[in-house]
Amino acid sequence: MSVVDAAAVPAARAPVLLFALATAVIVQGLYVAQPLVGAIAASLGLPPAVISLVSTLAMLGYALGLFLLVPLSDLMESRRLVLLTLAANALALLAAALPIPAPAFLAASLLAGLTAAVIQMLIPMAAAMTVEAQRGRVIGNITSGLMLGIMLARPLASVIGGLWGWRTSYMALSLAIMALTLMLGRSMPRLPPPQRTSYPALLASMARLWREESLLRLRAIPAALCFGAFSAFWALVALRLASPPFKLGPDGIALFALAGVSGAVSAPLAGRLGDAGKTGIAKRVFHACIVLRQRWHGWAARCMPHRGGWR
Repeated sequence: MSVVDAAAVPAARAPVLLFALATAVIVQGLYVAQPLVGAIAASLGLPPAVISLVSTLAMLGYALGLFLLVPLSDLMESRRLVLLTLAANALALLAAALPIPAPAFLAASLLAGLTAAVIQMLIPMAAAMTVEAQRGRVIGNITSGLMLGIMLARPLASVIGGLWGWRTSYMALSLAIMALTLMLGRSMPRLPPPQRTSYPALLASMARLWREESLLRLRAIPAALCFGAFSAFWALVALRLASPPFKLGPDGIALFALAGVSGAVSAPLAGRLGDAGKTGIAKRVFHACIVLRQRWHGWAARCMPHRGGWR
């Protein structure tokens, strides 16, 4: 299953900076609630048993979007699909910013996550619009924008929420995506769908790809584990930092989250190594860094002050 047929757009060239900016902005909708979960829960009157849904539903919606929306890139004209999905994303974030009941807010969060899967329409599109010798570099640069958006989402949401309230964070993000939709509408070419098949058959083909492509499984499983560890850490750390003994406010949590921005540097480096045929070396080095990082977090947690002393 290919998202865009590169042969169909030989003269097109991916606007890398715009695509990187787009992924950086769109992905923030998945993480904007994480540092604000306490304030959101208090404002909506959510019981403790469902507080986690504030951030979990956005990620669940994103997973559904990867399965249900992204395959549509093989059936619909790509520019139209991207713009429609972005418009729905902006409307979902706008709805979340309004004074609506808690169930409606949770539904808006799910829809915002679902439509944020447009990110995975843009990245393959950029790859198809790039010559093969530069494809790793282009994907790396766009992924760097994606990582910057992930890591900046929490500090930005914390600062904006601390100054003007949590609803303003959603409103600002909705307006940014509306502007982004206009920019992409002027820059993206019209790309015809590469396949003529039914939607159910296209969904079924993903299971066939998983069975038949061993390389896909080899890449997907470690990526899922790494992203799962990453998401689990950042989804929970805001609640931990806001509670004793740290008792950090929005500004303190924002400063803590800034430490993760440096991770965006690795994406362009990985892309260049891929273009140079050094994918195996890069994979081993980055996996080793992940293991060392987790061991460092474990050591640091044991050394943090706890109830007046050190553990």
